[in-house]
Amino acid sequence: MRQPVTTIDIRRDLVGLLPRLRRFAMTLTGDAPSADELVQSACQRAIAKSNQWNGEGRLESWVYMLQRQQWTDDSRRRKPQAAARSNVTDIRDATRNGASVIDTDMIHRMIAEMPEGISAAFLLVAVEGHSYQQAADIMGVGVNIIVSQLALARLHFASVADHYPHRY
Repeated sequence: MRQPVTTIDIRRDLVGLLPRLRRFAMTLTGDAPSADELVQSACQRAIAKSNQWNGEGRLESWVYMLQRQQWTDDSRRRKPQAAARSNVTDIRDATRNGASVIDTDMIHRMIAEMPEGISAAFLLVAVEGHSYQQAADIMGVGVNIIVSQLALARLHFASVADHYPHRY
């Protein structure tokens, strides 16, 4: 009798993770072209190191960790950029100008424009559904840092939400 195959086709599984990997990359890089490059590098790294993944836990968490490491490595190689990320005044201006619906691109920009680390913690826990411990492992920090970053993210969104008209 044949034994069931328990190996993982990492390439197939990576395809299913691409939308989530891109969202995470957007929180790290802040722009789509850089995010796409980061996703591609992380996927290449995951395939090259697939023998190192032991099959325990979620593949997604392991690839997020590889992606964060790739971004950290790339950041060290790059020179500090003089241009800082823009703030959320554009979203506030949109509401003042009568825009009643926020498009998803604006929401992605709001998350990406949050300070580094805060947006990634928010995405991993609030959007992707990871536990605080899983997010801490992915980010390479302690759980208390994740809790703090999430509190800051919630304060950030609460301050932005104050500028939106309430719908009933």
